[in-house]
Amino acid sequence: MRSLQDSRNEIDKIDEEMIKLFERRMEVCRDVADYKLKTGKPVLDRKRELEKLEALKGKASDDFYAHGVEELFEQIMSMSRKMQYKLLTEEGVNNDIGFDIVDSLDCEGARVVYQGLPGAYGQQAATEYFGEKAEYINVTTFREAMRYVRDGKADYAVLPMENSSAGIVTDVYDLLVEFSNYIVDTFDIKIEHCLCGLPGTKIEDITEVYSHPQAFMQSNKFIEEHGWNKVSLANTAISARYISEQTDKRRACIASENAAKIYGLDVLYKGTNFNSTNTTKFIIVSREKITRRNAGLICISFEMPHASGTLYQMLSHIIYNDLNMTRIESRPVPEKKWEYRFYVEFEGKSNQAGVINALSGINAESLNMKILGNY
Repeated sequence: MRSLQDSRNEIDKIDEEMIKLFERRMEVCRDVADYKLKTGKPVLDRKRELEKLEALKGKASDDFYAHGVEELFEQIMSMSRKMQYKLLTEEGVNNDIGFDIVDSLDCEGARVVYQGLPGAYGQQAATEYFGEKAEYINVTTFREAMRYVRDGKADYAVLPMENSSAGIVTDVYDLLVEFSNYIVDTFDIKIEHCLCGLPGTKIEDITEVYSHPQAFMQSNKFIEEHGWNKVSLANTAISARYISEQTDKRRACIASENAAKIYGLDVLYKGTNFNSTNTTKFIIVSREKITRRNAGLICISFEMPHASGTLYQMLSHIIYNDLNMTRIESRPVPEKKWEYRFYVEFEGKSNQAGVINALSGINAESLNMKILGNY
């Protein structure tokens, strides 16, 4: 029987030969990139790749090796494309993704729109970020806020993107794709829900509570312990206003302390949410394609061909360019059964070579890629 060391030595020799052949192949790919640069041909030619893979598989001695050959050359072809994107970027092709760099956002006198009534967490986020010298507009829906920005009725919108307990705000993700507005910054607000009631109300009086579904989700344990009936309203501030208009002390709401103050309610219990670190991340949205000089995150959306391995191929562009992915979410694509749109966030700046390379690759190989912001 052959010794293990002899086998390992032979594998080492084969690996060295494979490396030389790989580098030789990649050098030829430089010529391919040069040709495509001069002729304007796209880097990805999937029809040619599939034909090539079938031919290579046919040269394998059995099905097991055929599958391995297919996987190996998929990776080699992928690396070839990535090198070609890099070379094209170095030659000035697709190396500007169109963001204007600014030192900071212009907050003084800015028209800022948020969803909900005064007292909503959106108002809190807006006023804490933009300060006293901004002009504030409140609207009923997230869509209306995005429309205000798109149409120039507001300079910025402040919208919730994710809560640390309840997860993403799916409607906002969908609207980022629908509207040509861009995320220009994010801002975190610590959420402390309160049980609020009419002046003089006692907890033992309550039988019914009103609030937004996410506030219920975040305060579910507290509510279940008391056995109260839940009634959903559009947001926590609307719930506070509704209770302020009632005369029945059996009704209360889950809202912020600020909302209770605005609508003249008593705070009966602070911290109804079970997670003391409960935080909501808000995004600052502009119609201008701008990025702050110290921005460090890119967010994109894309769809993909419905085929095995395509998500990996998209994400491999981020890995290959040494970028750190910080988030991935998926949402169903409307009117396309069992197809999904992916939202990916990764570290980087819009003028960074690795970012441009990654975006060039994803844009060429995915469907409907959109840059949602650099913030």
